[in-house]
Amino acid sequence: MSDYEKKGYLVSDFRVFRLKDAALKPIPFHYHDFHKIIMFLDGAVDYVIEGKTYHLAPRDIVFVTAGEIHRPVFTDEAKDYERIVIYVAPDFLRRWQEQDAEHTDLAQCFAYARENSSVMQQPPGTSHDLLFHMDKLEKTARGQGFANGLFTEIMFIEFMILLNRSLHEHELSGLTSASYDPKIQEILSYINAHLAEELSIDDLAARAYISKFYLMRKFKADTGYGIHQYIRSKRLLLARDLLKTDMSITNICEEVGFADYSTFSRAFKEMFKCAPRDYRKQ
Repeated sequence: MSDYEKKGYLVSDFRVFRLKDAALKPIPFHYHDFHKIIMFLDGAVDYVIEGKTYHLAPRDIVFVTAGEIHRPVFTDEAKDYERIVIYVAPDFLRRWQEQDAEHTDLAQCFAYARENSSVMQQPPGTSHDLLFHMDKLEKTARGQGFANGLFTEIMFIEFMILLNRSLHEHELSGLTSASYDPKIQEILSYINAHLAEELSIDDLAARAYISKFYLMRKFKADTGYGIHQYIRSKRLLLARDLLKTDMSITNICEEVGFADYSTFSRAFKEMFKCAPRDYRKQ
């Protein structure tokens, strides 16, 4: 994967930390196996997520779903980049949902962000000050008191409940100042909705009524990677998730758009460093 890579590792159900960086080097496009929530506190930063660029302001909340390609862009290197960050394992949220599928989908905020806006704002005077709760969670996570691990988990669940409640009660609003190319967004949406089908650059360009040369150049400029690399990676990320289900590996291969198993297995091993069958055993 020469255009972008997986970054970061999460060996627990979630992780919370505060960061303040000065003069960061340019960060390439990358993705995570986990969800990420960022409470932006200070700095001069644009955040690019799946081809959309968001100009951040203090107290903006950034949602990055597992597998989404993203990177921060620093518009003034003289300013420190300060934020509180939460990493959360999708399987952890899924386990909570299995206990009460009707009322406990704590991952709703990520689904909402994907469909609407990956960056949201909370106006003052709302029911729950999410910055206050996130700051309290981060301080607790660094603590050493009695049963601190359990206490931190309880506070994390509380924060996720309050975050999703804020969405349900319309106390979070999507950032309207995001910049993007509508044609590229149309192509990205189509690709992700039709991964099982044949996706050629000629057909994608014709669907958006643009030349394939413009599409290839603009896609690379907006997202940081080529169309074929993007399609292959999204197919493999979907395959990885389907391997956690009871679907047969042969059906998974077809479901994610690979013509034969050997090509699928080779590509999967290149991206995830193990064969599909071995990943399922893990």
